[in-house]
Amino acid sequence: MTPKALFLDRDGVINVDHGYASRPEQIDFISDIFPLCKWFQQQGYIIIVITNQSGIGRGYYTEDDFHQLSKWMQSEFEKRGIKVTEFFYCPHHPTKAKGKYLQSCACRKPNPGMLEQAQKKFDIDMSHSVMIGDNKTDMLAASRAGVAHRYLYSSTPMADDTNIGFKWVDSLNRIYPI
Repeated sequence: MTPKALFLDRDGVINVDHGYASRPEQIDFISDIFPLCKWFQQQGYIIIVITNQSGIGRGYYTEDDFHQLSKWMQSEFEKRGIKVTEFFYCPHHPTKAKGKYLQSCACRKPNPGMLEQAQKKFDIDMSHSVMIGDNKTDMLAASRAGVAHRYLYSSTPMADDTNIGFKWVDSLNRIYPI
């Protein structure tokens, strides 16, 4: 059976975006993230994080720092009975990164590369999957990857002036049940 996925942006959806978080003490989880993930998991969704991490490319922290933080975050979800299947990340930036990270790439949102990698790796049914992001770049990436249900989570109302099809929500608990 082909799985469906709940794709989540990290900063601004899973945790408060304080800017370039790389250590557990910098993470404040969004209050509704655990019940939301628990509900989707109970409905048969796998949970995958899709996150731009240009802080790596800018030299603010390393890929190893990112992986250690991701493992810690996964353990915090596991304590609540939630399995995060994988974190997909893009360390690149087309103008503000250094060295090998200074590049335009297919994985940096709004490009769909990370979502396509996840789809291929886990044979995900994108037509029954959900993306929750806090930026229109998340919505564009999801649309380009064929993710059927897209939610832009923000305290500031945002219209779909891109005509890609997303719903704006100011609370994660407004998303489920879909």
